[in-house]
Amino acid sequence: MSSLLIEGGRRLSGAIEVEGNKNSALPLLAACLLTEQECVIHNVPQIRDVEVMAQLLLDLGAEVDGIGTTTLRVRCRRVAKDEPDAALVGKLRGSVLLLGPLLARRGRAQLSAPGGDFPARRSISVHLAALLALGAVPVEGHGHLLEVPDGLKGASFYLDEASVTGTETALLAAAVARGPSEIRHAACEPHVVELCQFLRKMGAGVSGEGTSTIRIDGVSPLCGAEHVLDGDYIEAGSWAVVGAITGGEVAITGARPEHIEVVAAVLKRMTIECRIVGGCFTVLPSTPLATRRITTGLWPGFPSDLVSLVTVLATQADGRTLVHDWMYELRLFALEQLSAMSADLFLCDPHRIIVSGPKRLRGRSLDSRDLRSGMALAAAALAADGQSVLGPLETVERGYANLVTNLRSLGAQVERVE
Repeated sequence: MSSLLIEGGRRLSGAIEVEGNKNSALPLLAACLLTEQECVIHNVPQIRDVEVMAQLLLDLGAEVDGIGTTTLRVRCRRVAKDEPDAALVGKLRGSVLLLGPLLARRGRAQLSAPGGDFPARRSISVHLAALLALGAVPVEGHGHLLEVPDGLKGASFYLDEASVTGTETALLAAAVARGPSEIRHAACEPHVVELCQFLRKMGAGVSGEGTSTIRIDGVSPLCGAEHVLDGDYIEAGSWAVVGAITGGEVAITGARPEHIEVVAAVLKRMTIECRIVGGCFTVLPSTPLATRRITTGLWPGFPSDLVSLVTVLATQADGRTLVHDWMYELRLFALEQLSAMSADLFLCDPHRIIVSGPKRLRGRSLDSRDLRSGMALAAAALAADGQSVLGPLETVERGYANLVTNLRSLGAQVERVE
């Protein structure tokens, strides 16, 4: 395992071009299992989560070319088994997306508990309910074991929550089910929209993406398709907040302007000067002010994936800010480490934290317990006086490509330590 040695107190300035959306890459790779023909995906982020998904496809019998590059070619002439490797599944929350394709190609799917951040607290009940509505039947066995004795059948159903991966699981199964399907209370995030676009290229009839009701006319077999991933607006927002935290000027390209608006709106409320011009999102040196409340929301609300970073920004803002992430427990707990860096925090409960600032942070050893809080703690270390050590670095690299190289390009003094 590796750690990141960080010398703080430097303003970061420069330009970053983000890679493709991680949260789009994973479901599109899973969709490649729905056809025997070749699929090609461009602008793939070179991150650990994508590598794990590619290894899962190989384990199931697919041919995958280009692992470690920005273009992946996938062809799955046959699916060799119905139970993905448990060790790989335990590393990736997105492995749950394999359930639908396995049911479609094998008539049976067995999945051990998916990993990722906080696996014990993140249920897949929405995913299973959608698959049951589409004709799956639960079977006794370890993990999650499903069969489709009569094949996948189109259905009309309501999701208990607008889960992103739950909606994607339903889409992947419905795309090859017999007859039409309708998913109500569907997630509207850009990565769900991108999966719908890809499935339409593969031949499925899909309409309503970006709204809470998606209709699918299943087609089997699907054909191969080629797609260029949109830029990752979460990565773009992360670099923007890092620039704001360190008081620097950072220009970010590669993400769609309409996706960046959800981040820019919160930064502007905190008096961070930023602008979107011609596809470039620029954050300028500013003096942040506290805003009364920042609350996460379903798209197009402020994304939970950025709540940890904006909490660190609040430590540098003048005044008091209540940060409320109602979507996930435990995400804010990892930020208690900021107290040892001299931040003024009050953790009200697993979903709310009150931050008073500005506070000059001090460097220290930090534990990256999950992907997003790991990046947030790295940002705190960059703004702090003195030296910090953040580890394991691999946790952060699950979602941020070329992290050390990008930090150095912005002027950060960082070193990877094995």
